[in-house]
Amino acid sequence: MLKEIKMELAGLSLTGGFTYIAPPIEAGWFGGGRTPARVSTVDRITFATDTATATVRGPLSLNISATAAAGNSDYGWFGGGYTPNTGRSTVQRITYATDTATASVRGPLSAAKYQMAAAGNETNGWFGGGYVYALGPTSTVDRITYTTDTATASVRGPLSLTRFLPAAAGNTTDGWFGGGRVFSPADIVYSRVDRITYATDTATASVRGPLSGARYSLAAAGNTTDGWFGAGYNAGNSSTVGRITYATDTATASVRGPLSLARRYLAAAGNTTDGWFGGGYTTTPVSTVDRITYATDTATASVRGPLSSARYQLAAAGGIQ
Repeated sequence: MLKEIKMELAGLSLTGGFTYIAPPIEAGWFGGGRTPARVSTVDRITFATDTATATVRGPLSLNISATAAAGNSDYGWFGGGYTPNTGRSTVQRITYATDTATASVRGPLSAAKYQMAAAGNETNGWFGGGYVYALGPTSTVDRITYTTDTATASVRGPLSLTRFLPAAAGNTTDGWFGGGRVFSPADIVYSRVDRITYATDTATASVRGPLSGARYSLAAAGNTTDGWFGAGYNAGNSSTVGRITYATDTATASVRGPLSLARRYLAAAGNTTDGWFGGGYTTTPVSTVDRITYATDTATASVRGPLSSARYQLAAAGGIQ
């Protein structure tokens, strides 16, 4: 019996009533953004075949940019965002196994906001910072509980300071929110990294880091031990990748990478071994996907992809289809 089960999992033809079960496919879903027109496109990057053009899935339920996304192994939640002249509190859920359907509207977030970041584990997603339309930057952290995701998100946090355009990566117990910007009382760009401990998420986030340089409009992907914060903007586009080692997160982030080109407004998704940084803006939108291999993260990122179109201000979540 054990031999038959192993044969089945290997994809061999069997007799005796067994049903072939296809192995899980790890992938990243990149949703929304601007081309410069706002789009609802969802591109799926299949990690094992990441040199092919991304497969168009979705779409999201509306054309939107400046969203944030968190997910588990089965779903991705795309929260907030911007459509002309207004922010959104909408949360859209992508079901990975049926990703050709229009995303399911969930949520909402506690306020209409955009340009935030998100991290999560198998049960919850935390959406932090951002810009509340007509009010300004916020330090609010909203928690989406996946099993009750039609309810208004629970307000947690806050982050240690008000900011928008940060990036976030996390593991099963904590999320790290790095970088960002405010306009008032002065135009300030941050290198600060805030750690949200999920089990005590009503407390103000713990200040960690910092990143190796102050920047915003960056993206992040990570595994259980480290988070990689790539690209961004501060007086110019950056290709820098900063690695946060979670166990020693009070140290300045280690400079790794770089990405294959300097850019901002990109998105990232990853698995346990690699992170994929897709899209973004140089002087025009780009469709480039860079792969960071975590074990060799001092090399220049490997160019993969591309996305199905050049776009920026998108978001990404990853899991298993």
